Amino acid sequence: MSDESAVGTQQASSGSDAAAPSKLSVEGVSKIFGGLVAVDDVDFSIAPRSIVSIIGPNGAGKTTFFNMLTGLYKPSTGRIVFDGRDITGTRPDRITAFGVARTFQNIRLFSTMSAVENVMVGQHARMKGGMFSSILRTPGVRREEREVRERAREMLDYVGLRAAEFDQVSSNLSYGDQRRVEIARALASEPSLLLLDEPTAGMNPNESARLTEFMGKLRDERDLTILLIEHDMKVVMEVSQHITVLDHGEKIAEGLPQEIRENERVVEAYLGKSAGD
Repeated sequence: MSDESAVGTQQASSGSDAAAPSKLSVEGVSKIFGGLVAVDDVDFSIAPRSIVSIIGPNGAGKTTFFNMLTGLYKPSTGRIVFDGRDITGTRPDRITAFGVARTFQNIRLFSTMSAVENVMVGQHARMKGGMFSSILRTPGVRREEREVRERAREMLDYVGLRAAEFDQVSSNLSYGDQRRVEIARALASEPSLLLLDEPTAGMNPNESARLTEFMGKLRDERDLTILLIEHDMKVVMEVSQHITVLDHGEKIAEGLPQEIRENERVVEAYLGKSAGD
């Protein structure tokens, strides 16, 4: 992203005339699978406490890009910097410990575990008890487990899950509630950057509207920076302060929502070359 674009993102976030250091900076990142270029030399940055969307048609490389940010894929070329630390190729668990959390397009809860237990798993990166003390069930370990369970219940309440559902097996929850549990699990690792992959997929309009409002609440109350992939353009345009567009792995546009809405190349990527005829 150019200096001018980075300033624009920061101004949208805080109203300040001065650009703050990027929360996340991506420099010339590519991912090649055999002969297929999934992500092609992408530059990208996101300012602290902003909500930014990555959009594009199916197959544009959005999830592959997310997977590189979170360490599931190692970039073929380029560099990823989070909070001033080069995390290129770092293991996913280390990236989580640094303060990056994510959800997935296809919900990945432990289906036989309760909502509370799923969120407790998300707190693992912040737990202090080691393997031997856990085996021995020391008083410190038992105390920490009680605290972790209580925090999990608090987090589920925060995301709007009903208390009656806390101890339900996650596979028995509604789709919207499973989404809430997944977000609670991500928040349980105490991130400063939250990546949401298609968070409103499968939701009805009312649920999508509530999630849109909730994303603003997360930023304002928890000082979170949020990066999302989303196909629902109503959600994207309402929640985003800045938008980046990918097509066939290439960044084809970025800017404010109104700029993206009116960008001819973006319209062409979604609707085809005859869209403007």
